[in-house]
Parts: sequence; C-alpha cells; structure tokens
Amino acid sequence: MTRSVPSVSVTYARSGASTKSNALGMREMQEGAYEKRGEQYLLIKSPPASGKSRALMFIALDKLANQGLKQAIVVVPEKSIGSSFNDEPLTKYGFWADWTVAPRWNLCNAPGEDGGKVNSVGAFLESDDRALVCTHATFRFAVDRFGIEAFDDRLIAVDEFHHVSASTDNKLGAHLAEFIARDRIHIVAMTGSYFRGDAEAVLAPHDEARFDSYTYTYYQQLNGYEHLKQLDIGYFFYSGAYADDILAVLNPAEKTIIHIPNVNSRESTKDKIREVEHIIEELGDWQGTDPVTGFQVVQTSDGQTLRIADLVDDDPVKRDRVSAALKDPSQKNNRDHVDIIIALGMAKEGFDWIWCEHALTVGYRASLTEIVQIIGRATRDAPGKTRARFTNLIAEPDAAESAVTEAVNDTLKAIAASLLMEQVLAPRFEFKPKRPTNVATDDFDYGPGGYDPGKCNVGFHEERGVFQIEIKGLTEPKSPEAVRICREDLNEVIASFVQDKRSIERGLFDEELVPEELTQVRLGKIIKDKFPELDDEDQEAVRQHAIAALNLTQQAARIAVGDDREPSANTALIDGVRKFAMDVRELDIDLIDRINPFGEAYAILAKTMSEDSLKQVAAAIAAKRTSLTLEEAKELAVRAVRFKKDRGRLPSISSTDAWERRMAEGAAAFVRFKDEGRYE
Repeated sequence: MTRSVPSVSVTYARSGASTKSNALGMREMQEGAYEKRGEQYLLIKSPPASGKSRALMFIALDKLANQGLKQAIVVVPEKSIGSSFNDEPLTKYGFWADWTVAPRWNLCNAPGEDGGKVNSVGAFLESDDRALVCTHATFRFAVDRFGIEAFDDRLIAVDEFHHVSASTDNKLGAHLAEFIARDRIHIVAMTGSYFRGDAEAVLAPHDEARFDSYTYTYYQQLNGYEHLKQLDIGYFFYSGAYADDILAVLNPAEKTIIHIPNVNSRESTKDKIREVEHIIEELGDWQGTDPVTGFQVVQTSDGQTLRIADLVDDDPVKRDRVSAALKDPSQKNNRDHVDIIIALGMAKEGFDWIWCEHALTVGYRASLTEIVQIIGRATRDAPGKTRARFTNLIAEPDAAESAVTEAVNDTLKAIAASLLMEQVLAPRFEFKPKRPTNVATDDFDYGPGGYDPGKCNVGFHEERGVFQIEIKGLTEPKSPEAVRICREDLNEVIASFVQDKRSIERGLFDEELVPEELTQVRLGKIIKDKFPELDDEDQEAVRQHAIAALNLTQQAARIAVGDDREPSANTALIDGVRKFAMDVRELDIDLIDRINPFGEAYAILAKTMSEDSLKQVAAAIAAKRTSLTLEEAKELAVRAVRFKKDRGRLPSISSTDAWERRMAEGAAAFVRFKDEGRYE
C-alpha cells in the first residue's frame, strides 16, 4: 500500500521574463550576473536550467578581454557536465565575442584518467590559448603538481560549487582557501544550492566574506517561463517492495526519470538489474530493444508504446549506446525520442532533458543538495509542458525491522527535504519592523482598498517574486553582511536548521516541547556557529528573519492545502501567505517564535503514515532523548538574562508561561554545570 504526502504545489505566472534575451543575447539571469563581471570573487546562486553556463562564458570573455586575465579554467564535478561549456557562437545572438574551447583543452572529452590529464593542464598553462575545461579531480591533482602560484592571473570558474566544503578533508575547498589567501586569481563560483547535505559550510566565513554574490531564485526562474506553470513536490510512503507499488505514483503518459535506490540502501533489493526488469514488467509487455538507441520498447495495456532508456545496466557497450542516444543533439527537441529514463547514479547534475515532467526517486538520496539537483531535471521549460513534479518514494519504517534507526533517519531526511523545497520554491521575503509611519509603495500590490496599516501588513511584488512583510518587534540587521544574509541567504540558514537532527526530532515528537527552544535556542546556536563574525544583535536579526521566513511558509502551506491536508481549489502558496498575514492582523516576532516550525510536517506524517509506524518512530526517538546539553543550558541562561533586562526580574520556575519556565530551568542547569566545573 502506498500512502501519499500532499504535494507542495506552487503555481507560476508564465511571464516569459526569464527566457527572453536582451540585445547581447543574455537572458534575465545572465544579464544580472554579467553586471557583476568586475568582481574578483563572484558567487552565482541560480537554479538548474537558468543559464549559469552561458553566464560564465559572458563573464569569462570580459575578464580575458578587459580585465587583464590570461586564461580561464572551468572546473566541473564530472565529465558529462563538461559539454555544457562547449563552443557557443555568442556573436550570433548579439554578443561581441564567441566562446571557444580548443578540442585538446576540453579534458572532459579526453581519454584516460584524471591523473594522466594533469600534464595537459600544465601544457595549457604554458600556452597562449584562453580556455580549458576539466573535472574537479583533474584540477585538484594539477594544483598539487604545479602549486598555487602557477595559476596566478587566471580565472578559476567552479561549477556545482556545493561540492566544495570548508572541511579540512575537502581538497578542493582547501585549494580555494589557498587561492583566496594569495589573492592573485579571480574566482566565479556557480551553484543551484548553496548548502551541503552534510551541513558543512561551503566556505569558511572569512573566505565567504570576500565574495560578492548574485542570487537568481527558483521563483524568478519558474515564474518567468513561457510554458511550465505548476511544480509539485510529493512524498509517498510504501510497504513491501517498491517495484510492486511504483505504478501508484508513476504515470506512463508523463516523461519520467526514475532514480532507483542505491544498492546499499534499505529500499534496494540488492539486485538492481532485476529491479529495472520488474519496473519494465509492471509497465507493460516488452517488445525488444531498439538496435540504434538501445532503448527498451514496451507496450502498455492501453496500447501505448514506451521507449525506456536503461542507464543502470553495467555493460559498458549497452550503457554507452543508450547514453549517446540521450545526448544526440539532433533529438534534443524531439519529445517522442524517449519516454522514461531509469537511472541510479546518472541523470542528475547537468543532465539536460527538457521534456522531463516527473522526477521519481526511490529512497532518500545522499543529501538535500542531491534532491535539489534531481528536482532540477524536471524544471526545464518546454512547449506543451505546463506541469512538472518530483516524487520521493520512502519505505515506511517497519516495527519488525532491525534497522529502525536508519528507517527513522530516512523519514526525517525526507521531511527536511520537503521543508527546504517549500522554502526554495516560494517567493523571497523582505521583512521590516512595523511602524506607524510605514506606507505602501507603488511596486507592491496590497490588495483591494489599498494599504491600511491597521489591517494589511503584507504586499507582494509579482515580477520580483518578493513578499514585503511588516513584523512588530523585528530586529533589523545593521552590518552590510547581516543585511546581505537576510536579503539573500535565508534559505541557506534554514537548510542548516532543518538538517539539524536534534531540532527536527524534538519538533516532531517531543510533546512537551516549548517552540522557543527550537526557534530561539537551537536556531540561535546554529546561526552563532555559522556566522561567528556577526555581533549578537546581527545574529539575532538573522535568526528572526530566518524563523519568520520558515514559519510563514509553513503556515501558508497549511492554508494552501487546507486544514484537512487536502488541496484547496484556487488557493496557492502566495495566497496562503497573504491570508495568514491578514488573519493574524498584526504579526509580531514573539508570535512567530511560538510556532513550532515542524508542526505542519507532523500533521502530514500523522495523516499519511500508519499508526503503528508513527508510534515506532516516536518511540525510537524518545529512547535516545537527552536532557539539556551544556550549550543549550548556556543559551537558555543568556535568554534569561535578556528576559531580566526587559522585565526587571528573572524568569520564574513556577510561571504559567512554558517558555518562561524553560528559561528558568535552563538558567538553573547552567549554574549547576558551572558549580560542577563543566564550564569555565
């Protein structure tokens, strides 16, 4: 039996803005990035299919022609993505130069292992040619061989930048830190998700501060399409073998990429070939293999003929033929070329199939970033494609299962991905303190009747994809860096929060939870660790902005699907934000802090997971629940001091207010830690 989690569903205006080109042949995203071409260190955060590769070409050509750089080196995570940087006749569309990479310098197309291509990098550095493309691995080996200084006065462009980490174990991250310290190169970093699945920082704070960033949101991208209007995100729990249930979520009439589970995961049967065969058998009668493309041909019970590309088979001859057929440029605009692609480790980052309407993934993947990348396979714009969706099939925890902890972790990760994607897909928030003097601007639509500070505290700018919302008691950021974080990086903060296991476990299954423990203490600690260079006031401003964005989106999602968790007619996420803000009449930060940010996720679980499984998950988490840690007690003590400053007294352990009691308990626990010599 398959149980569905109602989709996160976002509807877009199809304004066409993100696909139109200016006189230089630049789309909206590329034009915005090009305006920052003079920055020495530039971070481009933009969704899949928004044109990051071509944006880099425009920027690199300007740096080579006008900024005194000798060469451009483009670094990609895997060979297949290297094709994104093939020659482009940019002058044909209005630009003043073409992008060209001599065949010998596109090392992603060269035979041999990465280590053997290092000599080619050395030869390129000695040449007068201008552009080289290689993998992250080749670049790491080359830096090890030739040293940091050999790359002076060059542009290093790093695609899929979320592969970088500030961890000492990440070699590429370590090399980039050295480059920044030497300060003799330019760096353009590009990513669709500036966060990592392991919650490690991508860059150290002092290095990140050197970058100027350009952010183009999912909302801007999808809202500006010509064809795609709706994107749905759905999670489904199943019991038994997933292949038996797959047709409950797979519509053979939709162009679909199916990612089967890793062979080491609990969802896998450990026989990936048989899993593919089983899926094909469920779809219909096998008719044979196309001798040209290698696609499997299947006829469904209703007479439809499906062409299925199998990228799971390890036979190199078979897989190379299928892979080549999928990349055939003459078939790029042929919607009928292939119907379903079945993959395991392929067809993720950089895979371009514009007709994909459904990305169906079995089992939780390695990280949130991988989920974002997979969803990106379905968000290309294409004629006749008005709706796209991502579905994650998750094995329901089994009370008799030995690996209950693993099952629970997968469930929590799926919830985290859902929460994050709701945030990524929503319009951007701009918060400001509520003041009597605030007035509406012509740029914002405040609904019928105009702006009334007593009734309306939210406006929405359709073209920019921005909510402007007033919140009473909101702390404003002061430093330029804090302002930038609140304007551009709230999703990165939220990603760290929803990946924090202790937070999500308590938010979902601790019946005695006081929400402020998560919204103030836990999130506050995450922000202190993530942005240590900010002062206390700016850290608090970032915290308030992040929790406001997360909780407003969650409350809006509840309104959008209805309290019974069923989709409501004609109610979108945008309308949900408006309605929540209007119903509350006066948003204040204390009210927002009192909302459990995981409450809506629990409502979904309670409705979609079997009662026995839900109890099993709750029991597994309760069994390992711990008392206050030293850090949590310290943060509660800090909050208690603020409480005294505001109220003239310390929090009372006998208060009727749960948050005040918890602050008092935390302060007392912190005193005990100090008395025991555990804090100095």
